[in-house]
Amino acid sequence: MSVNDTYQDPLNSRYSSNEMKYLFSPRNRFSTWRQLWIFLAESEKELGLDISNEAIEQMKAHQIIQDEEFELAAEEEKKRRHDVMAHVHTFGLKAPAAAGIIHWGATSCYCTDNADIIFLRDGLDILLPKLATIIEKLSTFAKEYKSLPCLAYTHLQPAQLTTVGKRACLWIQDLLKDLKNLERAREDLRFRGVKGTTGTQASFLQIFNGDHSKVEQLDELVTQKAGFESAYIISSQTYTRKIDVDVLNALSSFGATCEHIGQAIRLLASFKELEEPFESTQIGSSAMAYKRNPMRSERLCSLGRKLRNLNADASATYAAQWMERTLDDSAIRRMCLPQSFLCADASLILLNNIASGLVVYPAVIRKRVEAELPFMATENIIMALVKKNISRQDVHEEIRVLSHEAGAERVPERVGRRPSEAGHLPRRTNRGARGR
Repeated sequence: MSVNDTYQDPLNSRYSSNEMKYLFSPRNRFSTWRQLWIFLAESEKELGLDISNEAIEQMKAHQIIQDEEFELAAEEEKKRRHDVMAHVHTFGLKAPAAAGIIHWGATSCYCTDNADIIFLRDGLDILLPKLATIIEKLSTFAKEYKSLPCLAYTHLQPAQLTTVGKRACLWIQDLLKDLKNLERAREDLRFRGVKGTTGTQASFLQIFNGDHSKVEQLDELVTQKAGFESAYIISSQTYTRKIDVDVLNALSSFGATCEHIGQAIRLLASFKELEEPFESTQIGSSAMAYKRNPMRSERLCSLGRKLRNLNADASATYAAQWMERTLDDSAIRRMCLPQSFLCADASLILLNNIASGLVVYPAVIRKRVEAELPFMATENIIMALVKKNISRQDVHEEIRVLSHEAGAERVPERVGRRPSEAGHLPRRTNRGARGR
């Protein structure tokens, strides 16, 4: 069957990078399990268990799972209804000298959960430099346009002026918070390590004949081989799913930032003040050839919206875990963990593309500023009159009425009648204010 005959996840087929797709690929997942089994066997041998050099050498020679082995593992899983044992069997066929000691003392979560921790770590290592690059590019943009005044909007209505660069600084500030959140999530990660079926290490204590020190050394050795400084001291059969919550919360927060920035760019594009990169051969609309639709920013909003909701899967799964573990966490984590990282990666690719080629239209910005500038000056008038001991409330009301009348004169069709009939409150005639 062709790949074109089966559903393809768009995150995989359209949006994410090859490095992130490989990280969560079946080959990398099962090869990582094999690497963890090698770490375990090496460490057990170093601590005196009877494991031959030939066994270790055969395991290392076949650490990367090959295409034909996937079919063998799938057939075995059909019989055993157990994915880990299916791969133990398949690995043993390639490393027969090690077949009897693969997975010695371990439970399934030794390979599945430790592998997931590795994927979380490596996934964050892929994302963090990309996010830092975007912050750098937007910082360059902000410096370039730090002195270009433009309309600011509150309630999506023209307010006081800001600058194009200052608005970009708002985006940068939020992205810096995302960077800090992801760095914290990365720094907080520890290895699950070598724990038993309920996290007590009882099985390893048995194979080392009650020698507690060797069990502790085994945990430390495997943790170091896997590239971690420390392992969690306490676990159940799994590492606590609170870890998934923390990591996906950080990714979710970044997703919200992506949607926020994408929406701002879309609005500014509709005002024709700013535009995302638009290629010379790009088609904005299949029907209206003149249109320059902000498709990148729209896609960024779409991906950001998906990403910011995926953390709900992690928090619900953590909350639903019973005692030392239940298997209802398995299927959902197979989806939400990879999807979160692929979605974040795709969002970073888009955001980098947008930040690399933002186009500013100073003439349009200036024209829009000039159209609103007389109204913006009224705040300065209010402050000046208050300094002359005139009631701020009375001045505010006078200017409110006058500015609304002036606005209706400028665009009378927006109310569908003459300015005098537009329903404005009459001007105040109270002359009793102090100082008059």
